[in-house]
Amino acid sequence: MTESIWFALPSASALNDLHEDTAVSQMGIEVVEVGADYLCGRMPVDSRTMQPFGLMHGGAAVLLLETLASAAANHCVNLETHICVGVEVNCNHVRGVKAGVVTGRAQAVHVGSSSMVWALEARDEQQRLVTVGRLTSSVVKRQKK
Repeated sequence: MTESIWFALPSASALNDLHEDTAVSQMGIEVVEVGADYLCGRMPVDSRTMQPFGLMHGGAAVLLLETLASAAANHCVNLETHICVGVEVNCNHVRGVKAGVVTGRAQAVHVGSSSMVWALEARDEQQRLVTVGRLTSSVVKRQKK
């Protein structure tokens, strides 16, 4: 079993509450699973997440995956002293999706004191790979008020 990476164990319900009234909730994204070194979420493929040609918008897939990785990264640090900010995200879309639900997963590749790297995957309901990518986050000291 993988050793837990969390400074503060994330809660799927707390993360869903945190994203209320944001782009995340408007797209129908919800966090559904917390593992020892990953977060999973799902997003419907419907009018909110489609492009004009009847396929899931690639940007919607990126929003799902970046949301999961960013939420995960910020649970690996003490939020009283540090925050994690994305500095680079890249994704390749390898399969179109016309309907249903896609499931995303952000899994830690590297959790360091100054940077983090997260492997990203989105899959369709048949578990076929839809989008693959990576998010790099920088760990920065929180500004004092």
